[in-house]
Amino acid sequence: MSAGWFRRRFLTGGPLPAPRPPGPRASPVPYRRPRFLRGSGSSPGAADASRRSDARPVRSPARGRTLPWNAGYAEIINAEKSEFNEDQAACGKLCIRRYEFGSEEDREWLTLCPEEFLMGHYWALFDGHGGPAAAILAANTLHSCLRRQLEAVVEGMVAAQPPMHLSGRCVCPSDPQFVEEKGIKAEDLVIGALEGAFQECAFVYPELLADEFTRLEFPRRLKGDDLGQKVLFRDHHMSGWSYKCVEKSDLKYPLIHGHGRQARLLGTLAVSRGLGDHQLRVLDTNIQLKPFLLSVPQVTVLDMDQLDLQEEDVVVMATDGLWDVLSNEQVAWLVRSFLPGNREDPHRFSELAQMLIHSTQGKDDHLTGEGQVSYDDVSVFVIPLNSQSQGGSGY
Repeated sequence: MSAGWFRRRFLTGGPLPAPRPPGPRASPVPYRRPRFLRGSGSSPGAADASRRSDARPVRSPARGRTLPWNAGYAEIINAEKSEFNEDQAACGKLCIRRYEFGSEEDREWLTLCPEEFLMGHYWALFDGHGGPAAAILAANTLHSCLRRQLEAVVEGMVAAQPPMHLSGRCVCPSDPQFVEEKGIKAEDLVIGALEGAFQECAFVYPELLADEFTRLEFPRRLKGDDLGQKVLFRDHHMSGWSYKCVEKSDLKYPLIHGHGRQARLLGTLAVSRGLGDHQLRVLDTNIQLKPFLLSVPQVTVLDMDQLDLQEEDVVVMATDGLWDVLSNEQVAWLVRSFLPGNREDPHRFSELAQMLIHSTQGKDDHLTGEGQVSYDDVSVFVIPLNSQSQGGSGY
């Protein structure tokens, strides 16, 4: 600071500058909330909400703003960890162009022939890792990338028997049959299911751990008192457990700590897949997480025409702030309890999204058992599947 600034601020009795609230980190695209939240309402009102986490305002689209298929949306910022929501949401229509290709002499005719469009709808939630930058970029660009990829294979999409499948051929030129080679299954959604792959990576490239972590897995976190004691352990090549005497190197922080939803990779992340994490490092170290973080998504395809859809059938899409507190069964119970009695309410899906968020704020002890509170940002889409046959409108 300059001497002049110091004199003006302190020697003349001037006031100290007010501290700035923390804001989002620099991003290639500006930070903002989704377009469909413009003019949104809150519950409770943001003006008189207290600083307690259970009184944070829940934001939803304004009543006059309709999402595709009349889907509902709500979000909340929790735990006062920041003044902005790291979660990013996107939804809308995808117009996939279908060109009629012809020979050289047909080009003039082609320019006069209008393009045909296939219409799709898109919903997505992205959870930022230590900041919203990657989530902002994905929310603003991923749907455009997806549309271009779909246009490249549009003839296969409209064929009676689409030629694309995941068995025995690449999903795209940049995908070296990863799904088949690694044997990714439905249960691989949590880190614990992929511990073997992580430990093997650490064995082949031990320098990735920078002598700060151990690839060995133990039933619990070891302490200094365990030195010389015999404990169970598991290495990358083992299908079961064995015993070993605890050495000093075993006291290092484990590569994978915790189990199931509570598992953490390098003490930092609770996910096995992510976008935009190339520069992410363990706190206060130069250890990169990307070698242990997959980018290949898990894909499930449902044929809507083959489903016997009922009026209350919905997809609940939410960030981990919801799932850390509520189980699949609890969410399903809430959906089945709310929707049948609110069929005449045109805003019932937004109301349901808000109710799901309120259920993460420690209000419903009969659901969570202990009245658990989610201390993470929570974003929720409620997408009615039965509306897909009615041609819902986009924003």
